[in-house]
Amino acid sequence: MYWSVVSVTPKEHLLLEVTFIDGLQGDVCFKPSHLTGVFKPLKDEEYFKRVYVDQGVVTWPGELDLAPDAMHSQIKKHAAWVLD
Repeated sequence: MYWSVVSVTPKEHLLLEVTFIDGLQGDVCFKPSHLTGVFKPLKDEEYFKRVYVDQGVVTWPGELDLAPDAMHSQIKKHAAWVLD
């Protein structure tokens, strides 16, 4: 799929740079207000840095992941996806 992620790099705590298979590149930014529920572990900077790509999806240990289609759509429109 065109929205499959091929690389992810933590730029700083709560900020990722992602690249998709179609060449689209942009940032994913988490606002602290979004770090509740399943996203609460991302408050830990060391855990946040453990991000990786699994079958085209941005993922962290423990089955925490982000929807690549929504991410692609927002980055295509705004160059970034801000989760707040």
